Amino acid sequence: MQNHKVVSRDQWLLARKQHLIKEKEFTRLRDQLSAERRELPWVKVKKPYVFDGPNGKESLSQLFERRSQLIVYHFMFHPSWSEGCPSCSFWADNFNGIIVHLNHRDVTMVAVSKAPFDKLEAYKKRMGWTFKWVSSLGSDFNRDYQVSFTPEEMQKGEMYYNYTTAKFPVEEATGISVFYQEEEDEIFHTYSCYARGLDMLNGAYHYLGPQGP
Repeated sequence: MQNHKVVSRDQWLLARKQHLIKEKEFTRLRDQLSAERRELPWVKVKKPYVFDGPNGKESLSQLFERRSQLIVYHFMFHPSWSEGCPSCSFWADNFNGIIVHLNHRDVTMVAVSKAPFDKLEAYKKRMGWTFKWVSSLGSDFNRDYQVSFTPEEMQKGEMYYNYTTAKFPVEEATGISVFYQEEEDEIFHTYSCYARGLDMLNGAYHYLGPQGP
């Protein structure tokens, strides 16, 4: 039991109710934060990005698949790697099955990586995933959304990630970017988050009670 405190049922219930007060406070704060997130300003996407996917070359607009919102999971997979990031794979296991439910709510979700499409397809088949996964190789997409770093940045230890400049252990990073499209080719970047901001995507992670910076 690792010297954990053991009490009577009544004492446990009292402690649990006290903790529940803090949990409810956290829930209300999270609701407020979510509302504020929805009110963040947008920026128009002006650069024409092209991806390699199961349908050949596709623009960012085409990735929406005629829905108004697009969630991009930036999956860490450098062109030189033989397989995808283990942590991203853990996250992918968590979101793979929910995409159909997002689709019914006018949201498309895809994964984007810098590795070539054939590598993505092989790894996707190996892992048994069904979500759409496209390659951004040859475009500025990963760089523009701060999830790919140059050799020079790696050497200097000056990588811009999670809205600050710091060291990062590898050439690729993970994140989520969200886009809105009302009319074809009229696309807006509405949100991006990185690092611990991704925790909400992983249901298993919440059961385990993660700890970290």
